[in-house]
Amino acid sequence: MRVMMTTDTVGGVFGYCVELIRALRPHDVQVTLASVGPAPRPHQQATLADLDDVQVLVREARLEWMPECEDDLARTGEWLLELERRVRPDLIHLNDYAHAALPWRAPVIVVGHSCVLSWWRAVHGTDAPPSWDRYRQRVQAGLAAARAVVAPTAWMLSQLLACYRVRFDGLVINNARRAADFCPEPASPVVLGAGRLWDQAKNLVTLDAAAERLPWPVLVAGDRSDPRGQRADASHVTLLGSLAPHELAWWMAHAAIFAHPARYEPFGLAPLEAALSGCALVLGDIASLREVWGDAATFVNPGDPLALASTLRMLIDDSARRTMMAVRAHARARRYSVARMAAAYHNLYLEVARDRMITACAS
Repeated sequence: MRVMMTTDTVGGVFGYCVELIRALRPHDVQVTLASVGPAPRPHQQATLADLDDVQVLVREARLEWMPECEDDLARTGEWLLELERRVRPDLIHLNDYAHAALPWRAPVIVVGHSCVLSWWRAVHGTDAPPSWDRYRQRVQAGLAAARAVVAPTAWMLSQLLACYRVRFDGLVINNARRAADFCPEPASPVVLGAGRLWDQAKNLVTLDAAAERLPWPVLVAGDRSDPRGQRADASHVTLLGSLAPHELAWWMAHAAIFAHPARYEPFGLAPLEAALSGCALVLGDIASLREVWGDAATFVNPGDPLALASTLRMLIDDSARRTMMAVRAHARARRYSVARMAAAYHNLYLEVARDRMITACAS
């Protein structure tokens, strides 16, 4: 089967695509990967170069949630349609929304990793303002045009239904990480956080506020500058900056606790990586993270730095409980295997392709 897949270089979508492409190899799925957005970073370029059996094409352009993106979306759409004409895939796997409404020849599935409207509700507690109406319309059109819509959690799928009020065939396929890429080491007395420092959804400002009350150092990995170049600062944590995946994996392997007091997290790849690395998890008490982690994490109100400090201090002081929670998290993380993820996508691909053939024969 030939699949044309899109990705971008911002956030976790890139790593998700790489994991999925590798895991699809035993299923005889040939992927053409179209990367759209900011230019790939050096470690992403190296990863793309390692995908030697995958045709990779890169186009620098604004993404659908970025300001003044209309012209770029139109030009990218033309580029993608031309790519489809050359590649002649059996199926289009989009990791964005807007381009699903293009006049594709092949059937389209859309994966909803996140969206602005659900992000806005989680972060601000209100609906997004009218300035996001055009974005809303683009996402609605994309969801309506898709043959199937996938989300990494039931919570995220419910948000797409609630925010855009479009009928679609929805399916939950959990994200995954390859366990062999993460090797637990003897834990050091360190609390680690990771994420975009400027992103209110990651809520690392609350971790920074809690850090001054802790006896252990708190380290945070991730971008400080937003897409407009504005830099976020912190006062009580040590900033590690943006790390390549193998560098972040090293820090996770040596940290005793991973703190992620997120206000919004449709799945959460960073907690999954930390759990596979042997960390105990302290997470924001939100529905999606409860869904993913159940009793394998300790949850805290993401808006309460004192509660976060108290929870972290409890685990710092209680080594037996910390070890127990790390073991639970590791066991839970292994449920989210790349083999299971790839099998679910392959089954979906076959179902969508079969429906297309039935429709073609009927007409």
